Amino acid sequence: MPQSRRTTPRTLALLAAAALALPAAVLPVVTAAPAAAAPGTGTTATVSMGDSYISGEAGRWKGNSDTTGGSRDGTDRAWTGTGYDPTRVYGTTYPSGCDRSDVAEVRSAPTVNQTAVNLACSGATSVNVFRAASGGQSFKGEAPQADRLAAVAGQYNVKLITLSIGGNDLGFADVISTCVQDYEVWWSYCHDDQQAAVDARMDAAMAGVGKSIDEIRAVMAGAGYRPGDYRIVLQSYPSPIPRSAENRYPESGWSRTSTGGCPFWDQDADWARDALVPQISDRLAGVAADRGVQFLDLRDLLQGREVCAKGTRMATPSSAPSATTSEWARFLDYGGTVQGATQESFHPNYYGQLALGRCLTLLNARTSGNWSCRNTAGQDATGVQLTAKP
Repeated sequence: MPQSRRTTPRTLALLAAAALALPAAVLPVVTAAPAAAAPGTGTTATVSMGDSYISGEAGRWKGNSDTTGGSRDGTDRAWTGTGYDPTRVYGTTYPSGCDRSDVAEVRSAPTVNQTAVNLACSGATSVNVFRAASGGQSFKGEAPQADRLAAVAGQYNVKLITLSIGGNDLGFADVISTCVQDYEVWWSYCHDDQQAAVDARMDAAMAGVGKSIDEIRAVMAGAGYRPGDYRIVLQSYPSPIPRSAENRYPESGWSRTSTGGCPFWDQDADWARDALVPQISDRLAGVAADRGVQFLDLRDLLQGREVCAKGTRMATPSSAPSATTSEWARFLDYGGTVQGATQESFHPNYYGQLALGRCLTLLNARTSGNWSCRNTAGQDATGVQLTAKP
């Protein structure tokens, strides 16, 4: 049972910066030069829209390591040999914090269409997707995503639009911050009051997701596209932390905080993995069905590869990171082991982003129906598989 304990450096940093930029270049990132385009002709494009889980947040990291200097045991892709340059991964979107990585889902699925355009931005809510004319708001120096989509739709032959939104409307950052503080500071559980907080926000959040889809369709119709000219895929969120029975560190002691970067009580971890994430996925599936778009269920994508999962290990000076042994999500980056940006915490990392790209590649061949995506234990992203949802 929780008891009083002292505050750790990682926690002090948390309290100083409690809002994580979780469910997340001004110009779109493209992989091919545009040709004269119109609906059905010209250079084909895949467009990603929404928040950090599709923008590519945490793509900087190949697994996790507690080593604070140098390449962080080979995990830090921003290491130049003499210092750190996150723009090597996030490009011109690093200063704004949109963090569109070079391995974001749309970039890790290069064979889907000729061009990849990433409009998503870490920290975005549904109001940042709506057109300005419909109440949409600019975010981090960029116009609403639907307004930016209008320009893309006129420049390319858009065939597939993937959307990840709703997590920040539900207050993911607040939920995680509260649960971590309850483990580290208050010695109490978070799942009861945070479930109530999520429930209170759920209907409004799902309404925002539905309106985001409506806004995308309005933009595409205005650009001359017919419904059959393109597809919209709404996707859910993977769980970045494991169930308590699958955590390699004991519930009590310092290891979940000072070593693993997964400071959650067993009951809270089980709630997040087996109640909260499925609840959100199920509600998003309902929105997709109501709006007549495809749904991609990602709740199990990181199964066995989560932060602190038993089947994974951290990189060390003598053990390099790899897709088959490393975690596929970023640990809580605070305090004595702070390495990158707090907002990268609990997002799919480099390996997780490659897995998301594989999901999108496989889904592109499935022109109808709803699908779930998960990894295969002991394999890299090539082992990711789709399963039809009833």
